Amino acid sequence: PEEYHDEKELDRQRQIHDSLITRGLQIITDSYLDFVDQKCAEANIPLERRSLEGRNWKALAEDITKNGYDLTIMGALGVGAVKDSIIGSNTERVIRRVRNSDMFIVKETKPMNGGKIVVAVDGSHYSFGGLKTALALGKAFNKPVEAISAFDPYFHYAAFHSISGVLNEEAGKVFRFKEQEKLHEEIIDSGLAKIYQSHLDVSRDVAQEEGADIKTTLLDGKAFEKIIQYVRKEQPWLLIVGRIGVHSDDDMDIGSNAENLLRSAPCNVLISNRKFVPPIDTQAEYTITWTEEALRRMEKIPVFARGVAKTAIHRYAIEKGHTIISNSVIDDAVGDILPKGAMDAMKTLGGTLEAAGVDRNTMQAGNDVAQDLMGSTLSGMMSQ
Repeated sequence: PEEYHDEKELDRQRQIHDSLITRGLQIITDSYLDFVDQKCAEANIPLERRSLEGRNWKALAEDITKNGYDLTIMGALGVGAVKDSIIGSNTERVIRRVRNSDMFIVKETKPMNGGKIVVAVDGSHYSFGGLKTALALGKAFNKPVEAISAFDPYFHYAAFHSISGVLNEEAGKVFRFKEQEKLHEEIIDSGLAKIYQSHLDVSRDVAQEEGADIKTTLLDGKAFEKIIQYVRKEQPWLLIVGRIGVHSDDDMDIGSNAENLLRSAPCNVLISNRKFVPPIDTQAEYTITWTEEALRRMEKIPVFARGVAKTAIHRYAIEKGHTIISNSVIDDAVGDILPKGAMDAMKTLGGTLEAAGVDRNTMQAGNDVAQDLMGSTLSGMMSQ
């Protein structure tokens, strides 16, 4: 209108607008917190109120990172959601930036009645961290927990089919195409099933250590697709997944499977930023195999130190992603424990025991001595 064309009047209106907006937003924020305050008081739960200023996602991510909350709860969709909305922009942006808090994303607003907790495990520390969270929530809410794992035995068929269409005869010989395809069919397919079943076996042992019995289910196919199908069928209360998977780099914001499940899963989703490493011997029992040569080499170690030695080698193999322990893996593991100079020096004691005809299967020692061997004579005994 004409009366607002005056510069002074425009400035005055801007100041009034800014004041009203600032005050109004604060009132709205306080009203949200008043509602939460009332609910917490009814449930006798302490509440610390905190009003943040700035871009929603940025202020939230900074506050969560600064304070290191164990759990952050956000709605999957905000007030701006429309019919075709899948995940709110603020929620997604916060998830991508937070590294120190589990993110519980609410999709189901009905009262928490029935429904189990499903946790997807792929062998990563984040997925096992999610398992620990699932067990804690299951105990707290008296809900059954189920661990699921999905492997894709069909990918290499599509990959080889695609490659076969572009390789000429000479390139196929260099690549040894037919041999590679047969190797995948005979070894990798069955090996994948064994590896992912081992993750479920480890999960069952971890649960039993906490006095819980869990169901385990192995799925075959594209991971996120099979998990979504399973969730739609089973209708759990909560699906827990690691933020990143076993094949991701630590600086990845979110893994592809976690992202797809966050968007498409029809139930509440918890993105786990918690890490847990199952006991080395538990993992090794299900995931690692020893060659005959490696086992014979272990017999050179005194019986009282073999358990310590095996644990050290298992730890190295798991860290490096080995599933078969051979002589070369033992060499690398021992080299990781001691530098070469110390290893050479320790060979002397192993030779002395050999020359003296000492039976290493009957040698005895206290626990402190066995542990000391990890940094000294053990390496010499294992070197040859």
